[in-house]
Amino acid sequence: MSVKWIKITTSMFEDEKIDFIESLPEADAILIIWIKLLTLAGKCNANGFIFLTEKIPYTEEMLSHKFRRPASIVKLALETFKRLEMIEINDEGYLKITNWEKHQNIEGLDKIREQTRKRVARYREKQKLLQDNSDSNVTCNVTVTQSNAIEIEEELDIDIDKEEEEEEDNILSTSPAPPKPAQPMKPVEVIFNHWNSKGIIKHRKITDKLKRAINNALKDYSQDEICTAIDNYAIILADDKYYWTYKWGLQEFISRGLDKFLDFEVAANNYMKDKNRTEPQSWDKLRRLYQKYEAEENLERSSYL
Repeated sequence: MSVKWIKITTSMFEDEKIDFIESLPEADAILIIWIKLLTLAGKCNANGFIFLTEKIPYTEEMLSHKFRRPASIVKLALETFKRLEMIEINDEGYLKITNWEKHQNIEGLDKIREQTRKRVARYREKQKLLQDNSDSNVTCNVTVTQSNAIEIEEELDIDIDKEEEEEEDNILSTSPAPPKPAQPMKPVEVIFNHWNSKGIIKHRKITDKLKRAINNALKDYSQDEICTAIDNYAIILADDKYYWTYKWGLQEFISRGLDKFLDFEVAANNYMKDKNRTEPQSWDKLRRLYQKYEAEENLERSSYL
């Protein structure tokens, strides 16, 4: 059974991936496709999987028709989502929203599925009782007309619909109330928490020395630049294709490594084990994909003329 709503946070457009998408050609169309994919996942209610039926996955052409968007835009959107790890496509061609469980009320959705199963069981039991009563009435020479049977079935349908709406509303309304908005964190706290989230070397608290080091760095770099450098350092540290393996603490990273990891392409080229295999890291490739897909689509159209 599908659900009536999905959760979309008010900070959606502050997400780095969404911010990047807005810099692409046809950004508005790509974002609309993303929202449509989320709603389709909610309708399927299958832990983030999207399909026409359980045996028929959506193809790019089917999504192009469903979303009323050119195939080139849909291809670019899906390629973008895959590269940003927003979706996955398994070997059978089924599309799945990545980390769907983190962003949706999974417990509520599971309850809805269970309630649907129970409603179907109750409905079948009522039908069985009606059949038994009908057989008994025939024995007693009491005739049940076809119109009466239809009225009974319609009443059952109405009851089921009412139960369904009430139970779904109750399930979803029991979701934990959103917490009161917290006070915005200071840049020092944001950087500190961002560092600890990477699991390189975790710090228990912000010491005076660490606070001074972060504040000094903030004189030359923005909060976002420092967080980006931390991201780049964590990526290179975790990937075997780079020879950098030394782990700094945050204070040492700020004083010795910040400028080395501000630009990912520079850092990747500097620390790549085999530089001959270096691939461009720029997301400009996605922008070029749009022109490629559009040219292919125009070529296909001209072949039919």
